[in-house]
Amino acid sequence: MPKKLTKQGMTSSASSATAALTTSTLPGILSDGLPLPRLVVFDLDYTLWPFWVDTHVSGPLRANSDHSACADRTGETFAFYGDVPSVLHGLRRAGVRLGVASRTHAPDLGREMLKLLHVPAQSSVIAGSGGGADGSGGGDTGKKDGNVNKPRRALEFFDAGLEIYPSSKIRHFESLHRRTGLPFTEMLFFDDESRNRDTETLGVTMWLVRDGVTWDEVVRGIREWRRRNGLPEEPPKA
Repeated sequence: MPKKLTKQGMTSSASSATAALTTSTLPGILSDGLPLPRLVVFDLDYTLWPFWVDTHVSGPLRANSDHSACADRTGETFAFYGDVPSVLHGLRRAGVRLGVASRTHAPDLGREMLKLLHVPAQSSVIAGSGGGADGSGGGDTGKKDGNVNKPRRALEFFDAGLEIYPSSKIRHFESLHRRTGLPFTEMLFFDDESRNRDTETLGVTMWLVRDGVTWDEVVRGIREWRRRNGLPEEPPKA
């Protein structure tokens, strides 16, 4: 079982792998008729996965048989937080573009992890999603994303690009802006470090996560993005 590692570098005996796969029902906020951010960007360490890839992981990496976890040369295993696969599917299904902004000092290892870790079929992680062989039932991105009911490399979900290198997150977002042409105000950023709120000087909305990305955090982040952009957080009550 992959371990959740503390930020002091020790294995947490109280929390094994928070990477147990979860099956989720998509939150109503994705289909409530109000605007969504056009781009959602994730940090990597302690945001998508429960470790520092440049501190806790020693290459080379090898994936397990179903690519749900990777082992490093010491035999330690690593995987995403449990909600991450359904979050990636759900946001793409809602027509939201995805990107990564990480200042890790092991960018090659981070990219390799995203290649080796696979996101299961949509029907495995989103309750009632069904979905035909052509991705039907997958929202606006079904055709673009190909067959959503086959496992895919996590790397393939981040259509807006990967900014993975030691630098300020400001630089990461400037690169994402140039690549996508999207305004900063259309971007929502999930990160575990409060210092990265400096991205908000660009117009980005940052949502601080304390223990990895979950659907609850995603919903709170979208509500904050709406609030900052002068939009109602929820539709009016009937």
